[in-house]
Amino acid sequence: MRIVLILEYDGSQYCGWQSQPDGCSVQDALERALSEIACENIRVVTAGRTDTGVHALYQVVHFDTLVCRPVSAWVRGVNAFLPKDIAVLWASEISADFHARFSATERHYQYLLSNHSVRPAINHHKVGWYHAALNLENMQVAAKMLVGKHDFSAFRAAECQAKSPIRILNRLEITQQGNLFVFDIRANAFLQHMVRNIVGCLVYVGKGKYAPDWMQTLLESLNRTYAAPTFSANGLYLAGVKYDAAWQLPELTQTQMIVSVSRP
Repeated sequence: MRIVLILEYDGSQYCGWQSQPDGCSVQDALERALSEIACENIRVVTAGRTDTGVHALYQVVHFDTLVCRPVSAWVRGVNAFLPKDIAVLWASEISADFHARFSATERHYQYLLSNHSVRPAINHHKVGWYHAALNLENMQVAAKMLVGKHDFSAFRAAECQAKSPIRILNRLEITQQGNLFVFDIRANAFLQHMVRNIVGCLVYVGKGKYAPDWMQTLLESLNRTYAAPTFSANGLYLAGVKYDAAWQLPELTQTQMIVSVSRP
């Protein structure tokens, strides 16, 4: 029997999604809780592995089990064994043809950036931060140059294990709400650190270090060493994973992220 789950988590206290020998990951915590309910060892497959400190509003996983449990056991039951900063939002039995990673057609990330002279305190694990004023219009112009099918070698981590650097960036929009900049990014898939590297480069443009057309030059260079440093993980959220409608996965309202970081 194959079960699919949708969950959310605050990644602040975890060493990322992927299981680690010391059990410090989100995957480790989830598998321990699932194994308690199933009374057998459970291993899960995820739609996308998030890095240390990265959060998720809509993470999708699947697992196979020999036991039969009501759906409520995979939600409320599992949540009873999970830490307070991880929660299963929805569960369902699904066809064995479904695969959380390979059936996904798009991943959706949001990056929240506090732009203020003073660093945030209450939201310090929930937003990125940059102290100098940023030019929204210049960042928006630069962002448009990345949309489409490209080789994103200039934006991948040195240790990235993806076989190909080619990705299709469907959307990259930046909006401003007071002191909060929201980067909304959607692609068929992402390279390691790709979102954070894009945000870092856009901040370089926003602060005036480079003109917007530098982004096109950087993209064509295929050289990570020319790009900005990888930006903080604090403000990054996996906001959604898209599948064919035939799988009937819900679009949950929890994907609407609201964080109050504006200052007078």
